[in-house]
Amino acid sequence: MNNITLRQLSYFVAIAQYGSFRQAADRLNVTQPTLTAQIGSLEKQLKLSLFERSNRGVIVTVVGRELLASAKRIEVEVRGFKDIAGSLGGQDGGTHRMGVTPTLGPYLLPHLLPDLHRRHSALHVYVREGAPSDLEQALKAGDYDLILSTLPTASGELEVAPLIREPLLLVMSVDHRLAQSQEITRDDLAGEAVLTIDEHDLYHRQISDLCESLGASMRRDYEGTSLDTLRQMVVMGMGIAFLPALYVASEIRDRDSVRVARVTGVEMQRHHALAWRSRSPARTFFRQLAEEFRETVEKQLSDHVQIA
Repeated sequence: MNNITLRQLSYFVAIAQYGSFRQAADRLNVTQPTLTAQIGSLEKQLKLSLFERSNRGVIVTVVGRELLASAKRIEVEVRGFKDIAGSLGGQDGGTHRMGVTPTLGPYLLPHLLPDLHRRHSALHVYVREGAPSDLEQALKAGDYDLILSTLPTASGELEVAPLIREPLLLVMSVDHRLAQSQEITRDDLAGEAVLTIDEHDLYHRQISDLCESLGASMRRDYEGTSLDTLRQMVVMGMGIAFLPALYVASEIRDRDSVRVARVTGVEMQRHHALAWRSRSPARTFFRQLAEEFRETVEKQLSDHVQIA
């Protein structure tokens, strides 16, 4: 058997990810015949078929799925090897893949990434959004190097660095019965219809628990697909919503359309953290990043969030 190359394993992982030789070739910036030849050579060496081929694309075979996890781990280890080599060479460089949640990333990263680039000019960060539970599983599988998310569950596979505590603020239309109140208490919200996003997001579950504690009712017939959608439904008087403070600071500039308030006697917060695999070769650098992120937040966003 000839030597199996890292390139062949990378091609194998890419084809499995995109479900198509053509799409994988485009992403990898190689020709499709080159990709096909390399996978054919890999299958010949392994004496196994890795893909079922059809006109609609490819499907990973049963034995291919067994080998795919190992191929991904090898890719992770190789990236870690390069990261360590770059660190030893005096550069915090390379490309790291970071997952973020859609209800946090767009409103926090614009503050973090410019400082990050100034500190580490050779570092590149590839960012992709996903639900917290999906991000956590993808991180464990090696699809991400680190994630910025609502606090992940405790896991021996992950190292978690708490970053910030973000308040949830009450938002209502300007003609709502409570809009002119000087103070809003938890008793005022009993029976109110509360809007939230779809049930697959951790934010949904947090709002559900909050509604139960307040005696409010969560509207399940009008669940939004994003925080922007929620805000528009609030403007139309379809209900009230609890929106994250960073979103409010970033997106709600016209206070003539909505009233933003805090609820006296109610502690409403989301806890966000940076997390990575506990065995990641870049874990020392990631701990440094977490501390730098806290410094940036304290400098730029202390009016809106608290350092964890």
